[in-house]
Amino acid sequence: MKSLLLLALFPVIALAAPRFEQSARRVDCFDFVEVTLALETPPSGNPFTEIMATGEFTPPGGASVQVSGFCDAADGRAIRWRFMPSKPGDYAFKVTCVLPGGVMQSHAGKFTARQGKRAGPVRVDPEHPFHLVQEGTGKHWFWNATTTYQLLAWDDETIAQSVDRLAKLGVNRIRVALAGRTPDGKRWNEPLVNRTANFAFKLEPWPAARPDDIPDPGYDVTRFNLDHFRKAERLLRLCRERCIEVSLIFFLDGADKGVDPFGKAGMGGEDEQRYYRYTIARLAAFPNLMWDVANEYRLFRDDAWAEHMGALVKASDPYRHLTSTHGHADFRFRKSPWADFAMYQSWDEHGGYGFMLKNRRDQAATGRPMPQVNEEYGYEDHYPYPWGEKRLWPARIADNRRRLAWEISMAGCYQTTGERANDGTGAGPDTGGGWVNGRGNDSMTMLVGYRRMMEFFTSFPWWTLEPRPDLAGENTLVLAAPGHRYVAYLPNSGKASLQLARGSYRAQWFNPRRGAWTELPPLPLAADATWSSPDAPDAGDWALLLEAGR
Repeated sequence: MKSLLLLALFPVIALAAPRFEQSARRVDCFDFVEVTLALETPPSGNPFTEIMATGEFTPPGGASVQVSGFCDAADGRAIRWRFMPSKPGDYAFKVTCVLPGGVMQSHAGKFTARQGKRAGPVRVDPEHPFHLVQEGTGKHWFWNATTTYQLLAWDDETIAQSVDRLAKLGVNRIRVALAGRTPDGKRWNEPLVNRTANFAFKLEPWPAARPDDIPDPGYDVTRFNLDHFRKAERLLRLCRERCIEVSLIFFLDGADKGVDPFGKAGMGGEDEQRYYRYTIARLAAFPNLMWDVANEYRLFRDDAWAEHMGALVKASDPYRHLTSTHGHADFRFRKSPWADFAMYQSWDEHGGYGFMLKNRRDQAATGRPMPQVNEEYGYEDHYPYPWGEKRLWPARIADNRRRLAWEISMAGCYQTTGERANDGTGAGPDTGGGWVNGRGNDSMTMLVGYRRMMEFFTSFPWWTLEPRPDLAGENTLVLAAPGHRYVAYLPNSGKASLQLARGSYRAQWFNPRRGAWTELPPLPLAADATWSSPDAPDAGDWALLLEAGR
């Protein structure tokens, strides 16, 4: 009788002072409204496993969108929901929270979204599905990405400096790990990247009983490290203002000791699913986000797991951000509904033009075209011998990384690079870190060349061109919309040889190393013909842009 009396009284105690707060009544499209349930009394039990928070919001004239809430207090006294509107108008929402013991708290409200100038999530272009557009602006989006694996292991000041630097260099996407740990950079043959007062090789989504024990942190996977997720939110806000997409990696090198608390026995299980669901519930309302199910997943999981977790991510995300997973030289999810783009890891010339052109053709043959990305093709000045074939300096200097990026682009595909990490973190001048942790300095100039490549392609509608090796002569890579526009790339100088449709063309040389244009005399053709360009102006690589009717 006594226990029944306590159960009957519990709802009265919990309902004594519930308080719902709404962050704003008016927001721009692709910002978010946050609704918070503040509880006067902490609920019993573990709030991360025993509280169920659901919500929905209804756009003007549309169907309701389901969202999940998340706990944002270790004692469970703060539950939050986030609603990201995608078009202007008046929205209605409702949130519901079921506390331990079955006590229910509900709240309904309204907000207004105005047009504003914020960009929405990056989407696959339905008309040119090998390419991408930005929702809201409708602008096509040229992928210019770099790796910054352990960026979240820095202090906030260094994160802000690093993001600002990358934005000025034209980077519009960064790869960032949410979970990962290792003793130091020697794990990746980068001995100058070490732990410092401001940087630790620890990315901890869960509370750790032994945070300084790298291989055995003693994670409590039934709870979440709220400070870590708040730092991820600060990064997303900063990148949102800098027009940078964050590709969030759920696991970085999960085969390393201490990274994966679930192991083979727990893969895909309740605790691991909770990690993915919580991350999505908390972060999905940021528009500048992509999901990477895991980095090199096959080193610690199998294809069935990636299929299962990829589908879970897509089903859990009310905003359906671009999702994929990083594997190896083959992508095994070409037809999977959750996979929005294909990612590869193929280094050096093995991952260049021929490799990516084949991937694009293989993807097209499935009847489901989607963007193709070589996500990792050898970082600048990174020589991890004895991994694979022996390579020594200057095999991966900035210039040949840039040339490989051009080859990949000429295959109608995209790429993600990584800056050198042989300027130190905790060693030497302590101003670097490169691809390992995202920090760079003024001596690191590789990304200047990538910015020039992006400036070239975004000067015309690159997404309308197809790779056309059948129109190219020796030593020439070609993208074309025949009769309208041609791009030729000469990796080794010389002359460009092109099969052109009749017409009159404006022709321009572009110097990929300097970003400079040089006009050629107009080119009139009375009939289809093979055209040979003048000799390239010097012995470096060159690009040609031919446009009809100019």
